[in-house]
Amino acid sequence: MVGFLRWFGELTFFVLNVFRATITPPFHFGELLRQMYEIGVRSLPLVVLAGAAIGVVLSLHSRDSLVRFGATSLVPVLIVMSVIKETGPIITALIVSGRVGAGIGAELGSMRVTEQIDAIEASAVDPVRLLAVTRVTACILMLPLLTIFANFSAIVMGWIANTVVDYISFTRYIDSGFRVVNFSDLLPSTFRTAAFGAIIGVIGCFQGMRTKGGTEGVGRSATSSVVLSSLFVIIADVLLVRIIQIIWG
Repeated sequence: MVGFLRWFGELTFFVLNVFRATITPPFHFGELLRQMYEIGVRSLPLVVLAGAAIGVVLSLHSRDSLVRFGATSLVPVLIVMSVIKETGPIITALIVSGRVGAGIGAELGSMRVTEQIDAIEASAVDPVRLLAVTRVTACILMLPLLTIFANFSAIVMGWIANTVVDYISFTRYIDSGFRVVNFSDLLPSTFRTAAFGAIIGVIGCFQGMRTKGGTEGVGRSATSSVVLSSLFVIIADVLLVRIIQIIWG
């Protein structure tokens, strides 16, 4: 319990330092753009592939269930609503947590054990501002965009999987799927992934920058970054879904 409270206290101070460094100059825009490329563009193929797999699975399962009730016409609505409101955002966050969280934890952990972070501090550069703020900000900016691509991939592949069994034109599929979808469904579900991005970036940077124990510690930091960020993403998803339901009705 004491160890957990100490860890949570250190995390709280780290978050406050990141927030302070985010809103005060100087800003490292070059490093931010590099991290946006590393986190966003390099994660795009994996996210799109995961979205496509989810679309196919949802199409197969939903059709199999709705056939029993003679409601196959509801397959597009079920796919679109499931992807946009929950499946797309959470799958994207977990995929990025596994790829980016581990990468940040391992990268900053190796920089800590090889004393590169100490060298940055000796150069009168704030390592939190240079290393943590840029990565956290990139995660916050890229997660909603990646979610949009994942949603698009899932919806298109859901149509393809459905068409293989029972042909339906893409125009009719989209019209049917988005007939009951509005901005109150799309915007909160998509932009809540910015909170997931903040969690992934903060946990990865925090675990990496407090690494101890040489190369073995780097491995522990990478593993703990993935486990903790995934856990906190799931917890945050539960809380945010309830908050969105209260605010948006």
